[in-house]
Amino acid sequence: MNYKKSAILGGLLALSVASSFSWAAVSSGEASRLGQDLTPFGSPKAGNEAGTIPEWTGGLTEPPAGYKGAGQHHIDPFPADEVLFTISAANKDQYSEHLSDGVLAMLETYPASFRVPVYKSRRTHAVPDWVAENVRKNAVNAEIVGDGEGLKGAFGGYPFPILHGDNEQKAWQVIWNHLTRWRGVSGTRRSSEVAVQANGDYSLVTSQQEVFFNFYNPEGGEDELDNIIFYYLSFTQSPPRLAGGAILVHETLNQIINPRNGWGYNAGQRRVRRAPNLGYDSPIAAADNLRTADDTDIFNGALDRYNWSYEGMREVYIPYNNYRIGEKGTPYSEILGISHLNPDLTRWELHRVHVVEANLKEGARHIYHKRRFYVDADSWNTVLLDQYDGRGELWRVTMGIAKNYYELPGVWTVLDVYHDLQARRYHVLGLDTEEPNTRVFTEDVPNKRYFSPASLRRRSVR
Repeated sequence: MNYKKSAILGGLLALSVASSFSWAAVSSGEASRLGQDLTPFGSPKAGNEAGTIPEWTGGLTEPPAGYKGAGQHHIDPFPADEVLFTISAANKDQYSEHLSDGVLAMLETYPASFRVPVYKSRRTHAVPDWVAENVRKNAVNAEIVGDGEGLKGAFGGYPFPILHGDNEQKAWQVIWNHLTRWRGVSGTRRSSEVAVQANGDYSLVTSQQEVFFNFYNPEGGEDELDNIIFYYLSFTQSPPRLAGGAILVHETLNQIINPRNGWGYNAGQRRVRRAPNLGYDSPIAAADNLRTADDTDIFNGALDRYNWSYEGMREVYIPYNNYRIGEKGTPYSEILGISHLNPDLTRWELHRVHVVEANLKEGARHIYHKRRFYVDADSWNTVLLDQYDGRGELWRVTMGIAKNYYELPGVWTVLDVYHDLQARRYHVLGLDTEEPNTRVFTEDVPNKRYFSPASLRRRSVR
């Protein structure tokens, strides 16, 4: 074991021993429910009493006819599905029981244009057998370390498929399931992000991204994580003023022991520099400051600045199985409306979600004073997020527009969308319908030197 690994593991052990907040996992008897009355990832297998949420019967694990493989834009596996009804500003009160506060606010803020087309609910999430096996192991071994800042006893699957403990503990567990959720082993994509102004104007920032999810390394294990969940590289390709720039991130498991490591490459200076401000509410310039560092991926990073509470499970309309909005050749101008995405290209379904609330601790600093998470009970993706300012007013509404990537298989977002209700602008990540290819997932395990600062400059090309 090298010195760095020994120091990190030693720090994790010391923190877990010193803290009174290291919580035991569930019993083997309780874990045996996985695959029985619970899905392999911990959600209720049965449908709801009203019949509006179906039973989980295995999810979507095979692509539809015509899908040729990695890199091809997805074919809609449900082309015959039609809109059951549409929620608008005029009838929102009729459905408010199943709407998040943020979606209600969008209907009120944009009554003439924003709407929620509701389709038949389809529980498409699935995971490979080896991930399901790891989830079963994690259920009886995984523990929260400290005040929510780390994990132990977990690898290669959701750490907490069965929530347990008090409200704070359950809240931490939900968020850790989101942070370590299944999204494959390795992936690449070329996509664009845009900040859409109040008048509808926007300009594209296009980049090539590469990621290796070290937490799901099929050749690794918990002892070999080196406190790294994943490695991420992004190379900016346009516009010309930004082309050639790059960023490298080592996302750490316990960010209190070792904060996120980040490096940036400046093409003009031809230098790699440590990026010190890649956490919490640091603004993201490419998003025109509509997204903070910990908004990326809907939410990421350390939990330490908030008090967390689990609010229970609800049935909520969420964006799910969104294939139309990712179809190859759909112009970005058709996807991007003036104030929000084109609702005719979106699909919403009724699903169970875990609701978690985070309130800023006294003396802590962050532009968001309260955050309310709506986390899909099947995939553990945060699909809706309401964010409040210091006056207690709803400020930003985040949406993870999700679908099943049947080549994985598993549910993840197609687009991440950040709405600023006060500025009446919004930001979108993940546009790729005008690109020749979409995301490519592989099970390749790269040499970790590939994601080193030393290799960043060599691989950056203006």
